[in-house]
Amino acid sequence: MTMREREVIQRLRRIATAPEARGLLDDVALLDGLVITHDSIAEGVHFLPHDPPASVGWKLVAVNLSDLAAKGASPAGALLSLTLSGDGEWENAFLTGVEHACESYGLPLIGGDTIALPSGSRRVLGMTAIGRAGERVPARATGRTGDGLWLVGTLGDSAAGLQILRQDRHATGTLVDVYRRPVPQLGAGQAIAPRAHAMMDVSDGLLLDASRMAEASGCAIQIDLDLLPLSSAFVAERGGGLEARLFAATAGDDYALLFSLPDGFDPATLSLPMGTRMTRIGSLAAGEPAIAASSGGQPVELPENLGFEHSSDEHRGPSAPPVADRP
Repeated sequence: MTMREREVIQRLRRIATAPEARGLLDDVALLDGLVITHDSIAEGVHFLPHDPPASVGWKLVAVNLSDLAAKGASPAGALLSLTLSGDGEWENAFLTGVEHACESYGLPLIGGDTIALPSGSRRVLGMTAIGRAGERVPARATGRTGDGLWLVGTLGDSAAGLQILRQDRHATGTLVDVYRRPVPQLGAGQAIAPRAHAMMDVSDGLLLDASRMAEASGCAIQIDLDLLPLSSAFVAERGGGLEARLFAATAGDDYALLFSLPDGFDPATLSLPMGTRMTRIGSLAAGEPAIAASSGGQPVELPENLGFEHSSDEHRGPSAPPVADRP
């Protein structure tokens, strides 16, 4: 019998009872004005064995910063957990990626830990990121009935890039770049957090993460798939029809920001970074915590897998890298 991520979190809630843990309903803890998060990435789950090590280092930093972005926090420091294997060539390139990402986003590396792995072991890498809280730290549990549901960023690019690499490990292009080097929406998060009711990042798939917001906030969430923001590169690769939109809504690895704002809110009143793409994609309503999707004004049946959810035997999300890609 396998244990899934949801069951593990329910068990951990019996331990993490301090108010700083926020009931484990969020991706961060809030401690004395600091926003603290930890993310790990594993070979064969979050990155392919043949991904360039520098891009893996960049990605580890970026996924942690995305959690800070979703709380409107500014980077303050990070601790790195590094596994060592082989002659050190991979690790040196990995650390170059970590260094470049930390420099790009002003994240000081202040410590961590290293361990040696037996030869041939899959790498699991971790980082704890610490941010300074802004005037308000929105949770995923504070959405309100009647709010509009908004998204900053686009969906599906990373998973589309992964699919391209599954077919050709030497492929390049915009979608491959997005998969390998995600961009945390720090500036947008800091602008939106003071006004947002609920806020989180989209890392495991829009539908799955929206269902988590619905459950935490005690609201029903309605999503119009026709409104999902897709990049021109994604549409060129996979199209813009319903099948492509469901792929984008369940793919994961997007690191977009999902948040609720009062109905009628004018996004023009926000001082967003130049080029920020902000889209209203639905609404929060009274009712049992659940999500519903529509297209063309008609209900759409939700897929069995809403996104990327771990279990103790294997990752079953639609964007899981195949273990067969391991050389």
